[in-house]
Amino acid sequence: MRLYLINPSNPVVSIVKIKKRGWKIKKRGWNRYRVWKPLSLMVLAGLTPPEWEISIIDENIRVPDYPAMPRPDLVGITAFTSQANRAYEVSNYFRSLGVPVVMGGIHATMCLGEVMERVDSVVTGEAEGVWPQVLEDGRQGSLKRQYDGGLADIDHLPAARHDLLAGGYACGAIQTTRGCPMNCSFCSVTAFNGARYRHRPIPDVMREFQSIREKYALVVDDNLIGTRPDHITRAKELFRAMAQADLGKKWIAQVTINFADDEELLALAAKAGCSGVFIGFETPTPEGLREIGKRFNFQKGRNFRDSVRRIQRHNILVAGSFIIGLDIDEPGIGKRIAQAAREYGVDILNTLFLTPLPGTRLWDRMKSEGRIVLGTFPEDWKYYTLTFPVGRYRHLPLDGIIEEMISCDQEFYSISHILRRVWSNLWHRRKPLISLVGNLSYRGNLGVNRKAYAAFISQKYDHS
Repeated sequence: MRLYLINPSNPVVSIVKIKKRGWKIKKRGWNRYRVWKPLSLMVLAGLTPPEWEISIIDENIRVPDYPAMPRPDLVGITAFTSQANRAYEVSNYFRSLGVPVVMGGIHATMCLGEVMERVDSVVTGEAEGVWPQVLEDGRQGSLKRQYDGGLADIDHLPAARHDLLAGGYACGAIQTTRGCPMNCSFCSVTAFNGARYRHRPIPDVMREFQSIREKYALVVDDNLIGTRPDHITRAKELFRAMAQADLGKKWIAQVTINFADDEELLALAAKAGCSGVFIGFETPTPEGLREIGKRFNFQKGRNFRDSVRRIQRHNILVAGSFIIGLDIDEPGIGKRIAQAAREYGVDILNTLFLTPLPGTRLWDRMKSEGRIVLGTFPEDWKYYTLTFPVGRYRHLPLDGIIEEMISCDQEFYSISHILRRVWSNLWHRRKPLISLVGNLSYRGNLGVNRKAYAAFISQKYDHS
């Protein structure tokens, strides 16, 4: 039995561009460092019995000539919302050959009705608990229309099949925890993975980490360290095990700002190979944090500048994420975010448009208020990448919010500010080359972003 597991092209990270007739390679450059492996498919491959011949296809690295490939017996597809349209194209092709297609992932879970019209079977929730049944039903030609995986038991998961995606990536990928108790209004992680913080056994994580061939790795946990004392204790145990194993790898992860509160935690993370963390600051104001339901950030009278400096003192770079388009955001918010990011001292700034994704409280609210402007689905899903304004924002018109984004990036990534950050990292012996490359990469995208915004406005608004 032959199984294809497919990760469709994602416009957010793909280094290849899908065309109606074939595909072409984009300029790779530093984009390779933005492509993460489809870990969910690698995990499912680890759960697949040996009688299945498995191929994992990641269209963000290479789009194969499907007609030239052997005909599979079953196709599995995963997709974020921004991948939905390409997922449907791939599904349509294989179904036209009479090959059954099953689709899972966060978009399939949140937009069940839409997806069921375009595939043979849908897996909602986390697929691990039902995957063996899906394969057995597929083998017997009796796929159900829907399987509900719910929240999987991750205590006994086999290691992901890293061997099936051995080349073409700058970074490996691994997951050690699932779930997030934060439940921010714009985020669908809690709806999909639950609010309970679940963690894999540390020995299992260590064995899988050692199977990753790449020198650098992305820990894909939505919050590696958690928020409670017992979460922190577990993170320390993991870091101790990683340091003792001397993996020889550098890794980056997503954490909350409380990462800076524990010197022992920071020291252990650095010793374990942590080279950078991604932190969601979201907004420069307490009012904005209340709006999105992330009061956690300003608990205990936190000083963000001091927190960032404590992290950096352990030779760990800090990438800060902010959002433009909150209801409290007014003209000038772009430069205000850039100023806040500079004051905090973050090494990299990643600013996104507030985007109502299906399954979030933000989606429910904006939809009920008639504020989802790009709502021709599934066609418009391709704009739900967090890099385009898809809603109606309270104090910022379309051209205004785009200009706020441009001014934010231009301000933070000006040559003078880049040189100051790189010099600071050089002076403190804190990865100046990585800082320089990251900042110049973002600056190099400024012109590309302007063209993308112009094309977006022309395609979606000029003729409406």
